[in-house]
Amino acid sequence: MKETDNYQENQVTIGIDERLPGLRTFLYGLQHVFVSNVWLDPIFVAAMIGLPLSQSANIVNAIFITAGIVTLIQATKLVKLPIIQGPSAAFDALMISAGKTNNLAAASGSIFISAIIVFLLSITGIIGKLKVIFTPVVSGTVIFLVGVSLSHFTLYEFLGGVPGDKTFASPDTLILSISTAVIVLLLSLFGKGMWKSFSFLIALIIGDITAFAIGKTNFSILSDKAWFGIPDVLPYGGLTFDWSTFLTFFIAYMVAVIEAMGVYQASAAMIHTELDSKRIRNGFAGEAAGSFVSSLIGGFPTTAYAQNVGLLRLTGVGSRFPVMVAGLIFVVLGLVPKAGALLALTPDAVVGGIFLPAAATLIYTGISILKKVESLEKNYMIIGLSILLSISLPAYFENAKGTLGAFLSNSILIGAFLSVLLQLLFVNIPNWIKRGESV
Repeated sequence: MKETDNYQENQVTIGIDERLPGLRTFLYGLQHVFVSNVWLDPIFVAAMIGLPLSQSANIVNAIFITAGIVTLIQATKLVKLPIIQGPSAAFDALMISAGKTNNLAAASGSIFISAIIVFLLSITGIIGKLKVIFTPVVSGTVIFLVGVSLSHFTLYEFLGGVPGDKTFASPDTLILSISTAVIVLLLSLFGKGMWKSFSFLIALIIGDITAFAIGKTNFSILSDKAWFGIPDVLPYGGLTFDWSTFLTFFIAYMVAVIEAMGVYQASAAMIHTELDSKRIRNGFAGEAAGSFVSSLIGGFPTTAYAQNVGLLRLTGVGSRFPVMVAGLIFVVLGLVPKAGALLALTPDAVVGGIFLPAAATLIYTGISILKKVESLEKNYMIIGLSILLSISLPAYFENAKGTLGAFLSNSILIGAFLSVLLQLLFVNIPNWIKRGESV
């Protein structure tokens, strides 16, 4: 079966190296910015930790700048695929836990060391050889689980919180979220040409106009932001090392690597581009270098964003030039906090309305990758066990402490670890033994 066979339903009509008029390129890039959750992760983590305003702003600036630079370099020089870089959701719970225990310096130290290890594995070509392990069974399972993990956040935004919150399922919230989601779905599924290509941006604009009309836009946040700012170096103090913290972060980092591999595979298949070892080596080296820098200025590791692959599928635009524009926009938003605050003017319900179809498409992207899996009972068991346990186990370990607790309460970590472990035990190791190779 050809790698592109599973993507026939939504063909990319604008190719990877196709140049577009300036305004269209900018608008496509802006659409990538809004569909990504680059700015939502740091805001969410900072709020959950309870960081002071200065450190919260520093995290946002650091992630914007790092994501922008790495996105730009990846699209122009390294992996050369239409992918957006940003903080992986796999790190959210770990960063929150570290922040609540005053352990952010150890978290940054763990990211720093993990990035160095992955960078060395990349430039030596070792990580490219791991492709034999990161099969569609593994990458498809992880991409699927990333989509599932986004569902909680998406519905939180879509419904206006949880039962008991003042905004939960309120008429204003549902008007904004449902109308935004319906516009995205109608335009992306039934629209043609520009209407289809800009479905997310059109829905966002209409959602913001509706929010303004019903008095749900808060302009006061703009006055509190500076016109210019740069992240502090080592904002949590000198980097420290703790084995327990390092192990959880390194496992999460390897999950981000698996997630990125799946993103590379999905985007390459959509645009009919070969994903060779050079692209893989360059891509992971770029991500590791970005994570290395991010750790020094208080940010998260960077990884390829799966939800933006869903945007490629729904809009049919596979050019990497809008992605370059998105990278530049991220850098500007990081250096100009007042401009970055403009993103926060969009109500949560509108963000939820945009994310709902994006998360759904991400789930289908995972399923599309899994459709390439060879029809073997071993593969079915790997996929089934990994998904079943990653969805069910976290509920039993919500209050668990330490490294094991951090691992068993994170569905993405569980799914990635199990899929790799079972892939090795059921497939790779038996095949190596049969061929008489050294394990």
